[in-house]
Amino acid sequence: MDDVCCGLRVGDSVPEFEMETFDPQKGLFSTFKLRQNMKKGWWTVLFFYPADFTFV
Repeated sequence: MDDVCCGLRVGDSVPEFEMETFDPQKGLFSTFKLRQNMKKGWWTVLFFYPADFTFV
């Protein structure tokens, strides 16, 4: 398995970022901030489908 993706290597820190999110249970939009999750000690799993924004 290749250990390089998108300019990051396994073990590298992810750069700080913010992104808009949607909670379907509450029906609300909000902003996810990586820094806030890290301060709380929460793990974060990132995944995406770059060509598939299916808002149902």
